[in-house]
Formats: sequence, C-alpha cells, structure tokens
Amino acid sequence: MPNNKDKKIKIAWLGKHFGEEPPLIGKKNQGAGGIFFTGCNLHCLFCQNYQISQQRLYRKECSPAELAKMMLDLQKRGAVNIDLVSPTIWFQQLKEAITLAKRKGLKIPIVWNSNGYEAKAVIKEMKGLVDIYLPDFKYGADEVAFKYSQAKNYIAIAKKAIETMLEQVGYLKIKNGLAEKGLIVRHLVLPNNIENSLQALDILAAIDNRIHISLLNQYFPVYRAKEYPELNRTVSDKEFAQVCDYAVKLGFANGWAQTGENSQTFLPNFKEENPFA
Repeated sequence: MPNNKDKKIKIAWLGKHFGEEPPLIGKKNQGAGGIFFTGCNLHCLFCQNYQISQQRLYRKECSPAELAKMMLDLQKRGAVNIDLVSPTIWFQQLKEAITLAKRKGLKIPIVWNSNGYEAKAVIKEMKGLVDIYLPDFKYGADEVAFKYSQAKNYIAIAKKAIETMLEQVGYLKIKNGLAEKGLIVRHLVLPNNIENSLQALDILAAIDNRIHISLLNQYFPVYRAKEYPELNRTVSDKEFAQVCDYAVKLGFANGWAQTGENSQTFLPNFKEENPFA
C-alpha cells in the first residue's frame, strides 16, 4: 500500500451524487455526498473512472482539516451520507479528516466506497469511523484479476477485506429508506466472463448469503478495454440474467440488480464541471 500519509489529498470531484444504490441516495434532491478521490491501487483496464484512477486528473488538493470542512458542507447541503469514492490509498488522511468532522458535528453516515482490494489492516484502521462499507468484489478467479487489473492474490485479499468489513458493521440496516450502517457488496458483470461472475458469487455466498449484494449491468468498453476482444462490447441481457438467476439459486435475497439502462449513461467525464451531467 503506498504511503501517502504526508501528502495532500487529491480530490477529483465532490458534490451531491445520485448514481448509487437507492438507500444511499435517498429521495429527490437529497443524494449522497460524493467525494471522488484521485488515484487507485488497482489498474483495471476497463475502469469507467479511468480519468481519475489511472490518468490521475484532479480538481484540488486539500489537508485533512479542509476535507473535514467539505464533509460538513455536504451535510449542510442535505446529503444523506458522505460517500468516499476510491478512498483506499488515502486512508491515513481520511482517518484524521473523519475524526475531525465527527468532532465538529458530522452526523450522517460515512460510506467507504472502495474497490475491495485492500489490506485487512486498512479496514481495521477505519473501525468506528466508517458506517457503511460498499466494496466491489470484481473477480472469482485470480488469473482473471491479474489479467484485467494487475492484481496479485486478489481472492484472498478481497475476501478477507469483506469478511473484516462484515465483522465491523454487520448486515445492512435501513431506516426510513436510508442506509444507516452495514455492508453492501457490488459485482460488475463483464462480457464473455460469466464463469468469473458465478465464481465470485460462490465466494460471497461462502462468506454469508444474507449480505446485501448489488449486481451491476453498466459495463461499457472504455480506457484499454478495446485491446481485449472479449471485453469490447456491453453485457448481453442473457449474460446478466444468468448471473442474477445464479445469485437467487445461491440464496441471496437482499440487494439489487441494475436495470437495463444504456450503460453509456453511467460514464462520467471528469474534465467537465459536473462529470455526471
């Protein structure tokens, strides 16, 4: 894990964000308090946020104290949570920022919206500070993880991280339509990689099939995906239905399956003032 402890935090965008699961965004005009960080410890060749994760575009740099103020400002604007997107490499500064923000009156939940490929020690550092963990679980096979994300020992690392998250915050708790605490695990279905998805679901079911999962159908070939013929298309309805049916077969009853919106609508442009416009 890179040591960024003494570096200023690089922020690509912050604002009210409406692209998360329903209990994370609330009603119209509420929204998650999205803070998108620059940089990532994975190198996914199909990342929809590649401009900030791989090309490392950023809008501003800030200290933990300045970030704490931004969190409080988002709370004042009516955000239902603080949604920390790709936080892993900044965990040391974030620990300080969250502590400061809570001390100064932050009441809404902290969401750790990560790629899931993070050391157990990082998750333990965030105990008591993070209310909702929202990790990805991208792969069911180490060879696929290395091929598409240059990740070594992916299964062991991500599985242990998710187990630690579940131990910390438990199952998802929703009150009045809003998530208060708990775990949601996302899985993005890739074209021509259905076996990878089925294996990933097997691993998650072995952890606990009572957890909330979110199956994503928003894949679109961006960044370097077109270099890999098998990834150079969107996911078919048949492929996605097969993954959803298998999740039901494994006993998953909590969570969401993304509907069939145009996958291009989920692609942000971080060169714009509002990447999600």
